[in-house]
Amino acid sequence: MRFETYVEQRRQSLFRFAVVLCGEPVLAEDIVTDVLGRAYEQWDRVGAADNVHAYVRRMIVNEYIGWWRRLKRTTPVAEPELAAAPDHADHHAERAAVVAELAKLPRKQRAVLVLRFYEGMSDDEVAQVLGCRPSTVRSNASRALANLRIGMTEMTTTPVEA
Repeated sequence: MRFETYVEQRRQSLFRFAVVLCGEPVLAEDIVTDVLGRAYEQWDRVGAADNVHAYVRRMIVNEYIGWWRRLKRTTPVAEPELAAAPDHADHHAERAAVVAELAKLPRKQRAVLVLRFYEGMSDDEVAQVLGCRPSTVRSNASRALANLRIGMTEMTTTPVEA
């Protein structure tokens, strides 16, 4: 029997056999294609077998088992540890907490912090805007930061009621 004749007659049954064997049509097609390629290269020996179809089916089984072993050897057993992606909700929650604590500050302290840290002004520039002395700006900034620290600490240590 010629190789081309054998493939025409048996390719569909070999494919069905491979699908049942591995359970995945794409993998089955790959296995059948690889086996038929090797069978073509060795057709003198394969075609001389008493039962050519049984011989090729056995080649498919061997290829599937070999593929499975290769897959197990090359697939990592342990899950790689991935760096945790930042949670944007945490960022928004922290921002909302800071804004809420800023809202609790007296207006002059809040103004000092906004001008100093948000606008990036120096103490002298803030003093000019607010119409006060630089020492008053430093004093207000110190008190405001202390109030924020206390407020934020209380938020983190207060147990959440369920």
